[in-house]
Amino acid sequence: MARRERVMRMSVEQPLWRALTGYRVLTMVYAVGLFGSAYDEVARPWVAIAYFAVLAVWTLATLPRVANAASCTKRFLAADLTMALTGILLTRIAESPERIEAGAPTLPSIWTAGAVLAFAIKGGWRWAAFASTLVAAANLIHRSGVPTRDTVHMVLLVWIASIAIGYVVEVARASERTLARALEIEAATRERERLARDIHDGVLQVLAMVQRRGAVIGGEAAELGRLAGEQEVALRTLVSGGLVPVSRVSEDAADGALVRAVDEPDDSDGPVDLRVLLAPYAGARVSLAEPGAPVTLAPAAARELAAAVGAALDNVRRHVGEQARAWILVEDEPGEVIVTVRDDGPGIPEGRLAQAEGEGRLGVALSIRGRLRELGGSAELISVPGQGTEVELKVPKATSASRGKAEQR
Repeated sequence: MARRERVMRMSVEQPLWRALTGYRVLTMVYAVGLFGSAYDEVARPWVAIAYFAVLAVWTLATLPRVANAASCTKRFLAADLTMALTGILLTRIAESPERIEAGAPTLPSIWTAGAVLAFAIKGGWRWAAFASTLVAAANLIHRSGVPTRDTVHMVLLVWIASIAIGYVVEVARASERTLARALEIEAATRERERLARDIHDGVLQVLAMVQRRGAVIGGEAAELGRLAGEQEVALRTLVSGGLVPVSRVSEDAADGALVRAVDEPDDSDGPVDLRVLLAPYAGARVSLAEPGAPVTLAPAAARELAAAVGAALDNVRRHVGEQARAWILVEDEPGEVIVTVRDDGPGIPEGRLAQAEGEGRLGVALSIRGRLRELGGSAELISVPGQGTEVELKVPKATSASRGKAEQR
């Protein structure tokens, strides 16, 4: 089955870039409107008009630059801050000393904060502190070293807000990396369990059979069986403790953390009738009882449930014997599908499952319970010594359906 790469992108700072884009446009319009309302009082309006013409073109032309961190380069940040500082210093030329002393706003007004916030979002609180300090210095020069109360409030507000936002961005990026790493570990664990189930259902079962048959036949076959037994033990140890797939890639990209995982896409366009998948298990020693109507599940869920039933029957043949009888009961409930596998063996002694798992025998732990856990279901094993063993497998329909749709996407 073809494999595909699934990419998950996480970025909590992307909404900040979108907000900054809107802020720059709105504050540019506000600054122009503020100038227009006091046009008759401005000493040299042509200076302000020339600056606002350049500011409007710059703001609109650079909107793509503040769309994400990758586009917002250091060179752009320097040019953008220069635009803000130039506007502050040009105010001394455009305005009369009386208006400046009376507390008239600078030409860019609160547009300046957008340039500082770009530094904060791009580089964190240290970059924000640097940019806001330059803005504070420009305002002091503009006020001839004697700032008004409004100027002090404005400078402090920009300085504190930008540093706070920069700090939040740094924390968010660290959280994204942590979450990406956690998802990477989860994906690796799921892949490890999947591979372990496949190995258990195939290679380990064959090695165990070769060991048993070789011991029965004797001669050179006995030696072959012994070697197969040694390889079985080694492989079980590898599966239970050291089988880890190739690590997923976790990046802290400019527009958010990336987690890449490899999925196996579904090869079916619709739900699958579970009865069709369970029918091959029926035989002279295995009885299958099923509803008269189709028991539909998502393709992946149906396959995993059928594989868990097969693993349960393998355990019956291996631990009870080839002549053991088994019964499969399929129940189609409104919210879930229940499959029960029962045998007529001697049952499982108390504590044996935990001991087997410790020895690397993962038939129940991975091939049965692991499969059902990934489907959001459960596997309950009931065994009474002398009265056989019953394995009850439950899969919720809603979970399997949503899983199937997600895989098809």
